[in-house]
Amino acid sequence: MIALVGNTINGLTMIFASVTLVLGFGVSYMVWQIALRNKSRRILSDAEAESEVIKKEKILQAKERFLQLKTEHEKVINEKNSRMGQAENRIKQKELALSQKLEETQRKKNEADAIRENLTSQLEIVEKKSEELGRLHKQQVEQLEAISGLSADSAKNQLIESLKEEAKTGAMSYINEILDEAKMTANKEAKRIVVQTIQRVAAENAIENSVTVFHIESDEMKGRIIGREGRNIRALEAATGVEIIVDDTPEAIVLSAFDPVRREVARLALHQLVTDGRIHPARIEEIVDKTRKQVEEEILEVGKRTTIDLGIHGLHPELIRLIGKMKYRSSYGQNLLMHSREVANLCSIMAAELGLNPKTAKRAGLLHDIGKVPDDEPELPHAILGMKMAEKYKEKPDICNAIGSHHDETEMTTLIAPIVQVCDAISGARPGARREVVESYIKRLKELESLALQYPGVMKTYAIQAGRELRVIVGAEKVTDKDAENLSFEIARKIQNEMTYPGQIKITVIRETRAVNYAK
Repeated sequence: MIALVGNTINGLTMIFASVTLVLGFGVSYMVWQIALRNKSRRILSDAEAESEVIKKEKILQAKERFLQLKTEHEKVINEKNSRMGQAENRIKQKELALSQKLEETQRKKNEADAIRENLTSQLEIVEKKSEELGRLHKQQVEQLEAISGLSADSAKNQLIESLKEEAKTGAMSYINEILDEAKMTANKEAKRIVVQTIQRVAAENAIENSVTVFHIESDEMKGRIIGREGRNIRALEAATGVEIIVDDTPEAIVLSAFDPVRREVARLALHQLVTDGRIHPARIEEIVDKTRKQVEEEILEVGKRTTIDLGIHGLHPELIRLIGKMKYRSSYGQNLLMHSREVANLCSIMAAELGLNPKTAKRAGLLHDIGKVPDDEPELPHAILGMKMAEKYKEKPDICNAIGSHHDETEMTTLIAPIVQVCDAISGARPGARREVVESYIKRLKELESLALQYPGVMKTYAIQAGRELRVIVGAEKVTDKDAENLSFEIARKIQNEMTYPGQIKITVIRETRAVNYAK
């Protein structure tokens, strides 16, 4: 037993010794490895430091050598290669810029590649999702078809047909409601707009007469106006084309003419003659010519003032002159300028009520009767003539159309045209605004003067005494005394054949010979 225990102890001792020996070797190996590793690291770090030092020294040496060689080289060929050096610098700058651009391009390319890859991956995901969605949709459609017993196309067609019928029914009912409402409110709304427009424009109804009463201070002045054997009054009538009636009316002389411009010229000329006191044929002709120029200036001033009052800008100067000329014209006895101003204001208010441009409507309303006051009067309706004049002076197409169509001579193409037509009718339909007889009377007198003016040698024609007398002034160098008699007969016969008039018309041909010389 003791021997067995001893053997066991010896065995354990040997095992422990063996284990201790193995552990010793292992620890020694580990220590040796650690020491070896530390030594290797130290050697490597020393070698790296030394190599870095050597590298720096070599670089410095190389730089110094390079600088030395460069300096020597520059000293030798500096003058010869100065231009080459400048070119080299430019090339270097370009190379630098090019390299920067290449770097930028490469960077953008890399970014584009990254974006492309990202988009590709997203597209793949979207495709997978769409495939999955299509598969699920197909499954749902199959399930619905199985439940309903209809195919997808049949169900779609039935749904479309039902929606069509429902939409048609709803649309028809909606249209009928709108039409019924429009019919119920259209007349009421139109009357409201028209009444409100008329109420907001306060216009006076002025009737133009064919006579003007000129007041004088005393009856003694009547004799001076008549002159010796009536020479002054004849000269005044011949120069102005106005019949001057001097009767027993106290302190008054009547100027009679269908043309308001002639009456105004005669009135102003007579006023200056009476104020000045010198009344004789030569003075009368001088004053009448000067007064005509004053009236032309007044016409232009009236046109400018009218456009300023109405806030209308950018009109051609010739249109402004024609607007001023409206002051001396009448339309069925109604003053044309006042009528046009009233129509302009009515158009502006009505256009504003309807949501249109009030300035354009006001401009068209002011110009709608511009064809009634041309310098020459061609055989055209005044609406068409006014439209052509507006086009000539660069007015807008919608304004030209409104002018030309306000009496339905042309087709209305804009919303402003019916407004101008309605406002023209409103202005003319006011109680007492117009007299048809006056317009036909003036038209007959104009035709009478135009008919006599067609003959050769005729210089001026004046219809006086309310159209019962026609005075024809001829040139003495073109028409003889015998020709004057024949001319009077021919004009009378033509009037009888071509015109309709009450009573009789006296044709007086005046031939006057003048001999003028100047003492120098």
